[in-house]
Amino acid sequence: QVQLVESGGGLVQAGGSLRLSCAASGGTFSNSAMGWFRQAPGKEREFVARISRIGGSRTYGDSVKGRFTISRDNVKNTLYLQMNSLKPEDAAVYYCAASTRISVVTTPSGYDYWGQGTQVTVSP
Repeated sequence: QVQLVESGGGLVQAGGSLRLSCAASGGTFSNSAMGWFRQAPGKEREFVARISRIGGSRTYGDSVKGRFTISRDNVKNTLYLQMNSLKPEDAAVYYCAASTRISVVTTPSGYDYWGQGTQVTVSP
């Protein structure tokens, strides 16, 4: 089983930045495409970003394009999400997830393993 642990969440003022990390263990990290999702109270889980196995292909949700950057380090078995120009609407629990599918998937059902999430709070 692949185990994923997110970190880096916290409280940030609007316009600020955060860098989230997701450490993978228990499997071969490089075998999986990785994604970030977020979920705010009372809302559906929302796609944020995806990165291919090596990192050559990156996909972003419309609401974060131009502000967030997904990356990975296959030596450290770690996934990252750099979040800039944060808005109050970005506040949510952020989850990293792993997918064994080759095709780009932007729905939660396409991901096989999930972390426990890390809280991001953005003050106005």
